[in-house]
Amino acid sequence: MLERLLSLFQPGKTIPTLPPVDAQHALGALLVRAAKVDRAYLFEEVEEIDNLLSHLYDLNPVQAAKLRASCEKLEQAMPETETLARVLHDAIPLAEREAAVKSLWSVVLSDGMEQPEEGEFLHQIERTLGVSPKRAMHIHAAAAMEAGQL
Repeated sequence: MLERLLSLFQPGKTIPTLPPVDAQHALGALLVRAAKVDRAYLFEEVEEIDNLLSHLYDLNPVQAAKLRASCEKLEQAMPETETLARVLHDAIPLAEREAAVKSLWSVVLSDGMEQPEEGEFLHQIERTLGVSPKRAMHIHAAAAMEAGQL
């Protein structure tokens, strides 16, 4: 850790820059954080994130993987989940926020197991995004059905 800090002050070294905190990167960072909330960042979750980013933003697989990598950096640097969710809330309409919630559930369910901490995490984001509990329940059920868990 100390070596990494000291390396930032060596001549010729540049300080890594973070991606912008816009709606696209905020959603990507939330997708990454949702995958990591159970303390296991599995291949299935990474693959699902890449697929979602590719579909949502019309990216080829390489572009989606690069965007995810950028979002991973943002996720590590942003300690507050609510800050990322607030960026989405302020930038996109309710229908897109509901689609974001479905994407988050899709990532959480992609490993075939839903852990209690994942549900708690998603419910926190649903509240911040302004998605009603009733609507959130329907979105969760639809995502579970698509994942083959209902």
